[in-house]
Amino acid sequence: MPSLGRHRQTKIYADGLLGRRPAVPTAPAALEAAAKKKLDASSAAYFLGGAGAERTMAENRAAFDRYPIVQRMLRNVSSRDLSIELFGRTLPLPFLLGPIGVLEMAHREADLAAARAASAAGIGFVTSNQASYPMEAVADAVGSGPRWFQLYWSARDELVESFLDRAERYGYEAIVVTLDTTELGWRCRDLDLGYLPFLRGRGIANYLSDPVFQRLSVADEEIGPLPRPRLGAVASLAEFLGSQRKWSRAAAPMGPKKLADSIRRFLAIYSRTDLSWDKLAALREKTRLPIVLKGILHPDDARRALDCGVDGLVVSNHGGRQVDGAAAALDQLPLVADAVESRVPVLFDSGIRTGADIVKALGLGATAVLIGRPYICGLALAGEAGVRAVIDNLAADLDLTLGLSGRRSVGELDRSIFAGSPSKAA
Repeated sequence: MPSLGRHRQTKIYADGLLGRRPAVPTAPAALEAAAKKKLDASSAAYFLGGAGAERTMAENRAAFDRYPIVQRMLRNVSSRDLSIELFGRTLPLPFLLGPIGVLEMAHREADLAAARAASAAGIGFVTSNQASYPMEAVADAVGSGPRWFQLYWSARDELVESFLDRAERYGYEAIVVTLDTTELGWRCRDLDLGYLPFLRGRGIANYLSDPVFQRLSVADEEIGPLPRPRLGAVASLAEFLGSQRKWSRAAAPMGPKKLADSIRRFLAIYSRTDLSWDKLAALREKTRLPIVLKGILHPDDARRALDCGVDGLVVSNHGGRQVDGAAAALDQLPLVADAVESRVPVLFDSGIRTGADIVKALGLGATAVLIGRPYICGLALAGEAGVRAVIDNLAADLDLTLGLSGRRSVGELDRSIFAGSPSKAA
């Protein structure tokens, strides 16, 4: 039986005999270029841009070149195992779809399409706090597949508790607390367009569908120097909510004033810059679900997180979207993995584009990785089918790279795969 990678290759080449080329390019640069053509300027800037001069984005990619793979021969790699164990689940592939907000800017079915694609492949889907659909609707789209919920820690603890309660009730299996976005970084592409999707009512479905959020009151000084949204922005939100009502019991009718007030309320409570380690203990008491901290880059932070009883970490610099000139996430991965000493799963994101990238991240100590920008591009190009194509291509590339490197399973990957590392094989 052909390997997963060869099966995918054969299908693509067979389609080529019939004059069909992949609708979703396999090469990362071509994939991003095709998606950029499909997206409008504001969406492309939001999804594909980074902080400042985007040096962190560049460093994230450059870091992969610093870890060359050394292939080993004659090891009988005819049978390969790409599966992993994560929080009681056996997953067929060592990657999940990471949390991406405002996916409606890429495709009208947004999170629902991506969630269905992940579920069909058997991989985990991390629903964004800033999703375009409420977490309940996304859970329904995932079905019986694995799903986690990403939490941005709001300025109002009662809203955080409401989000946690909703996630538990709808079968989410872990809470991913993103630490590196307590406020937005300086994102020049968005700033130069004057475009923030949340100000237009996009990516705030979890708030608009939350009863606690609707009861919150905020003072004008909490909102700051923000104008009331223009009529066009309110009309856009009304159109969005109209589409929500087709499937969501939570989308109550709203007039223009209530819609505008909801947007302003969200902007007032989104940022939370006073978070500290002592808050983590309180969060631990609020949920029975595993807590995964996303945004860990320093080994001392990793050790302290474990002391606080967290269940997993994600080494990440938010894909270069928060701090310009930050350390490449991949360079920090082995430092964090060493500090953790296999006590909890260590996941990784920021810069993954290929199956070979996944091999390198696993070799440096990651249990699994989160996929971000590649699946956005697939979603923009072909909706659910586009996301599934990206998943299939990454899995095929991963499988072939694993076998051609002389490994039979992802569990065999360690630092011995890199040039200059002593082999740990017998």
